[in-house]
Amino acid sequence: MKKLSGEEISSMLQNIPGWQINENSIMRVFNTEGFPQTMGLVSAICGLCQQFDHHPDYLTMKYSSVEVSFSTHSAGGLTNKDFQIAFEINKLKY
Repeated sequence: MKKLSGEEISSMLQNIPGWQINENSIMRVFNTEGFPQTMGLVSAICGLCQQFDHHPDYLTMKYSSVEVSFSTHSAGGLTNKDFQIAFEINKLKY
């Protein structure tokens, strides 16, 4: 999988509202209404990760928030795969 250029990353970031660059990763914090919604969101994210065979660098939850971060280590940075899963995660209802 090909590592994206800075220009490609900037362009693709426009298609995933709420996500930002954090070093060599993209990350987002999702705020929920409470613990049940947080657990549901984490479960849904984990399901998508299994489907895409692409797992987060970092996934943490608090009572009413979830933080998730992706990069493709085998490519040494961000690839299309990171942006594809971020796009799908943004479609989740929580």
